[in-house]
Amino acid sequence: MSHSTKILYIEDDKGSQRLVQRVLENHGYTVTLADDGFSGIRLAREEPPSLILMDINLPGLNGREITTRLRALGNFQDVPIIALTANASPNSRERALAAGCDGFLTKPIDILTFPKEVSEYLSGRREELNDRERLQHLEKHAQQLVSHLEDKIQELQAANQRLRELDRAKSNFIALVSHELRTPLTLIEGYAHLLDDHVRQTPQEAYPAALHELVNGMSMGVERIGRVISEIVSVSRIASGTMELAYGPVHLRQLVEMIVRDRLKAIGQRPLTITVSGLEDLPAIEADGIQLRIAINNVVENAVKFTPDGGQITITGREVDNIYLDLVVQDTGIGIPLEEQRRIFDQFHILGSIEHHSTSKSAFRGGGLGLGLPIARGIIEAHNGRIWVESSPEKAPQASGSTFHILLPIHQAP
Repeated sequence: MSHSTKILYIEDDKGSQRLVQRVLENHGYTVTLADDGFSGIRLAREEPPSLILMDINLPGLNGREITTRLRALGNFQDVPIIALTANASPNSRERALAAGCDGFLTKPIDILTFPKEVSEYLSGRREELNDRERLQHLEKHAQQLVSHLEDKIQELQAANQRLRELDRAKSNFIALVSHELRTPLTLIEGYAHLLDDHVRQTPQEAYPAALHELVNGMSMGVERIGRVISEIVSVSRIASGTMELAYGPVHLRQLVEMIVRDRLKAIGQRPLTITVSGLEDLPAIEADGIQLRIAINNVVENAVKFTPDGGQITITGREVDNIYLDLVVQDTGIGIPLEEQRRIFDQFHILGSIEHHSTSKSAFRGGGLGLGLPIARGIIEAHNGRIWVESSPEKAPQASGSTFHILLPIHQAP
């Protein structure tokens, strides 16, 4: 046989793998190894072999099930599949042949005769059952397949139930921890305000100048912790479906102007240019103004964080078919790779390496908990809207940027 004759050996025992590989490679074959059925099927598709050796007692999918799966793929109808197993129980051979195997060899192999047997199977040797035997053992094989499938479904259901219980426990824990953190944080915030008022009302010479900075820093720290807790609570409510919305008339122009006004100082320090247009004539929508402001703010904040100094952010809007409003937040930032564009809306997902992130909410590549966009999606979807991103840094790496679309219904269904 030539060196181009490839043999795939699916076996979970390393000792058997080494022995078979050594024996066959000494006779000029190229041997590829797979530890389980799923990797074996993948390797067979990627590098189609001339012959497949198959252990029967494999974890996950057993050898008979793998053979049945391979035979269902069109390009493996004529590839010889040989069972190579230590299972010599009654009807083991017949059941393997009924499942689609072309031969049945037992372990341990005879290193003197094994290469000759492989060569015979490559040359067309086949072991067959008569019609009555095939039908009998095929029926038994089908029953075992159904039984195995039933066991796996029960395992998945049990695992799924356990995951749901863990998810509920996690949500309850987050709610409890957030409540416990808010109580002392409220006290700290109150005392910080009292201290700040006291310092402001006392003549400057009574306190060192640095005390004013210390009080201001403490207030900023308390505010930051409060925002983090609010984000965690929002994610918990979105995940559990307990977010409550208070609908009323909301003008996107007013929301956007408030968001931009709050960010003018940070934007000026970068510096960045932010432009708002096309919102003047948009109709009011039925929405929860407080929650929607959080969602839009998170999207704008994301644009600020991933746009380099000197860049530009543009916010525009349009009416779609008298049914929706499409709010568009476009930046000239670093862009988002295609494989990341779905994941950025997943909880705790952070774009890029965390080593590049700072803790600032406005600095370039400033970091966070990775909750801003997931919260935005949760709020927008709770309004029966949609959010998505368009970005192609692979095609235009020098000027890619990202464009976020927020599609919101003008009227909420009863």
